[in-house]
Amino acid sequence: MLTIKQNFIETVKGGNPDRFVKQYEYQQWLDDPLFPIYFGIPIPGTEWTNGWGVKNKFPVGVPGGFPLCEGDDKVLKDVTEWKDVVKAPNLVLDPKEWEPCIKQFEEMDKNEYFPTAKVFCGMFEKCHYLMGMEDTMINFYEEPEAMHDLIDFMADWECQIADEHFKYVKPEILFHHDDWGSQRSTFLSKEMFDEFFLDAYKKIYGHWKDLGIKYIVHHSDSYAATLVPSMIEMGIDVWQGAVYENNIPELLAEYKGAITIQGGLDNGKYDTPDWTEEKVRAGMKDHLERCGKDYIIPALTMGGPETTYPGLYEFVSEVIAEFDPIYFPA
Repeated sequence: MLTIKQNFIETVKGGNPDRFVKQYEYQQWLDDPLFPIYFGIPIPGTEWTNGWGVKNKFPVGVPGGFPLCEGDDKVLKDVTEWKDVVKAPNLVLDPKEWEPCIKQFEEMDKNEYFPTAKVFCGMFEKCHYLMGMEDTMINFYEEPEAMHDLIDFMADWECQIADEHFKYVKPEILFHHDDWGSQRSTFLSKEMFDEFFLDAYKKIYGHWKDLGIKYIVHHSDSYAATLVPSMIEMGIDVWQGAVYENNIPELLAEYKGAITIQGGLDNGKYDTPDWTEEKVRAGMKDHLERCGKDYIIPALTMGGPETTYPGLYEFVSEVIAEFDPIYFPA
């Protein structure tokens, strides 16, 4: 029997896995000291201001926090003045701040799991956190030069996150958040997305891989099928969060071998107060019948190993295991 780590490797390279990868089982997140500084500590029922000066709120009973960026809460009211307003969080800490993370890394079972660096709020999200969604979308049209400059600045800053990690630990997976669409469509056309974000992500993900990261897992729990060629070009190995509306079987057929897709069971449809074992089992059966077993990691679409309603995440993993003998007979 393969280890969890070996089984993941066989899955993404199109080799011979002996069972399905169960959601996030292959990742062990590093509790780095940078995350609370630039993102904050998201606790349901709280509000906080992150390292960029953006106010966030996390109501109880919703999947995650969100930025408050209207009126006086908006950090960047005029993108042409970003150099005077936007202050990037400091990433260079006293080495003692890294000691708990180093200890965690040293104690991880690296034969079984991948030490995983996590970065939340990617390039697109940073833009709309700072200036709001409406201003962000308008500025792509009206102030493209300022937007390019701001995105380049933030991309260079993100590369420093990688530098600081590799000073102290050696992560093998980067798990990176950036939501690029709604359930039905991308926020930007592929052409506009590529114009503003493709080179930035090629720089960021290329830098992580140059330092030693083995796999890039990108979270976007949305429709983003039209961006898959861009994902492949920027170096993404696993797209995590693909919702049903992406027509995952079609993507697997078209890009087979170039990218692995993790998702298929939308949290918006299954992570509800009245979730049932029958509904989950039927949804997983349909998902696997449509997608098969190659280059697929069956999973919920939430951006972490958790659910809003208790017990669902663990049950989904149990259900996936029920299908192992069917798709991977001994």
